[in-house]
Parts: sequence; C-alpha cells; structure tokens
Amino acid sequence: DADGGALSKMLPIFKIGLGGPIGEGNQWMSWIHRSDLCQIISDAIINKKYKGVYNAVSPDPVKMKTFAKELAKCLNRPNIFPVPSYVLKQLVGEGAKIVLEGQKVKSINLKKNIYEFKYPLLKNALFAATKKKYR
Repeated sequence: DADGGALSKMLPIFKIGLGGPIGEGNQWMSWIHRSDLCQIISDAIINKKYKGVYNAVSPDPVKMKTFAKELAKCLNRPNIFPVPSYVLKQLVGEGAKIVLEGQKVKSINLKKNIYEFKYPLLKNALFAATKKKYR
C-alpha cells in the first residue's frame, strides 16, 4: 500500500519522475494488495477450510520491470531510471539480495480452493493503492 511495504518506498521516487525497475528488472516480484491480505488473514482465523500453508500473494506475480512500468503508468510518470544493483547494495547491504534475486511465489491453494481476490491484477491493485486514502 502507499503507506507501507515496498510500494511506500518506491512511490516518492516514481512521483517525482525518477522511477524505474530495480537492477536488471528481470527478477520476479510477488505482491498483494493490503485489503486482500487482511481479508485472507481474517478468513483464515474464522474459516475451517484453511488448513496447512498458504502463500498470501496475488495470483499474478510479475517481473520487476513490469511492476515499475505499471506503477509509472498509474502515476502518469516516466519509467526510465533503473536503480543499478550496486547502488541498492550500497544503500541496504545484504538486504538487496532479496530484491535483486526476487521470488516467484504463487497462491495456487488460495486461488483454487478458498479465496477470490479483489485485486488479482497488478494495475488495479496499484491504482487502488495509490488513489485511495486510508484512514
């Protein structure tokens, strides 16, 4: 969301027109809209159908370059300044490894068994997260 997670760190840079993918942009990025995450957690507490392990991520992981492109489009800003890997490593050290390598996590069990996502598509989730004010 705009006030938390990775998006909150990326938004200021994209809003001033200096956004772009991190590293090469080919790493996978799993994501989820806050309202879907909260609903999954709430459902899991109440619903006995939830058994075992579930990945609370959207059903549509994307490459970092796609994420950056969609975020820039949502904000009507350019997507031309990638963050070089070495800069990220200097800023966050070993933590950069997670972002630069990425992970393609899927929510197969949620999708086919239990939960219908409100925001299964990245562009809709980004629009909702950046245009909606939470209080």
